[in-house]
Amino acid sequence: MKLWGRALVSGSAKGVALSSLEPIGFLGGIDPETGIVIEQGHALEGECVAGRILVFPTGKGSTVGSYTIYRLARNGVSPAAIINANGDAVTTVGAIIASIPMIDQVDVSLIQTGMVVSIKEDLIEVE
Repeated sequence: MKLWGRALVSGSAKGVALSSLEPIGFLGGIDPETGIVIEQGHALEGECVAGRILVFPTGKGSTVGSYTIYRLARNGVSPAAIINANGDAVTTVGAIIASIPMIDQVDVSLIQTGMVVSIKEDLIEVE
């Protein structure tokens, strides 16, 4: 399956999808030391984002979430790429400063956890 979106942060990546239909808040939602989702009750609670293609509708929460994304990258536990339905400013800025490829304007319900996903600029290929 091929999908196109809008490249918010240019780049390419390939990995296994970690997908949620719930928004993700990075500050307090993901442990920046381990990459594990720690938000209680979140659909991805206990999952690790490291090296995954992280797929979710949009971000939520504090502007410090941008720095949390940067810390994930600095600690080697960031997602390989981010795919959103609607890229919010906090997630986008975090992806920019962490050099994580990011695409939005995508129907995220089409990408399920476990699918192998490749992105290059605005093209997404799902196996």
